[in-house]
Amino acid sequence: MVSSQTVVLTVLAVAVAVTVSLLAALAAGLLALAEGAGTAGAVSRGCVVFAATLTLLALMATTLGDLLG
Repeated sequence: MVSSQTVVLTVLAVAVAVTVSLLAALAAGLLALAEGAGTAGAVSRGCVVFAATLTLLALMATTLGDLLG
C-alpha cells in the first residue's frame, strides 16, 4: 500500500512541474510577441516550450527516482 506521504509528495511534485512549465511557456510566448511574432506564433512557441519543459522535468524526476531507489 502506498503511504499518504508518497501521495502528497507526488501531487506536490506534479503541481510544481506544471507551474514551472506554465511560467516557461508564458515567458516564451511573451518573448515571441516582443520579437514581433504574431499571436499564433507566440502561442505555438509557448506550447512547444510547455511540452519540452514538462518532458524535461519528468525525465529528471524519473532519473532521480532511479538513482535514489
